[in-house]
Amino acid sequence: MPERPLTEEEGRYLVNLARRTLQAELGVPALALEEPPDPERVRQPGAAFVTLHTRGGALRGCIGSLIARRALIEDVEANALAAALEDPRFPPLTSDELPNVLVEVSVLSKPEPLHYATASELVQSLRPGVDGVVIERGWHRATFLPQVWEQLSLPEDFLAHLCYKAGLPSLAWREGDLKVSIYQVQEFHETR
Repeated sequence: MPERPLTEEEGRYLVNLARRTLQAELGVPALALEEPPDPERVRQPGAAFVTLHTRGGALRGCIGSLIARRALIEDVEANALAAALEDPRFPPLTSDELPNVLVEVSVLSKPEPLHYATASELVQSLRPGVDGVVIERGWHRATFLPQVWEQLSLPEDFLAHLCYKAGLPSLAWREGDLKVSIYQVQEFHETR
């Protein structure tokens, strides 16, 4: 996330950028994209996730970056395409589906290690609805954005599902050997 939070206008720009990127890729006519008031802000390095939902609320794709390695606008464009076309959980998005898909962009802060000694301490350290969580053990790695707390509000359930997503036993979080990092997001989305 940039040093100071993005404005709502800058967030809307990123959401519109993701939508226009998908429209261009899928051959759907689109209106021109207006520049944000401070274009330099969105050209700074940044990490973002782009999430696609159907108008009914079902997940349709979600891909992102945890670490800022390119300009935020480039990250949003690349992850919009990846969420639509490369999420292995879904077939590639079609131009016919696009009008029924809502775009969400989450701009991430830098992940920070979370130090804990016991499973209980890990659970107590998490802030439901605030923290995105990354877990790692060996080659296994997964993250949930803070928005996932809406479906998995208990930290124990959140961690169990995150372990499963990483390809680990669902109770692996109780063993105390996971590398855990947390981050926060600024979330911007199209309205239903």
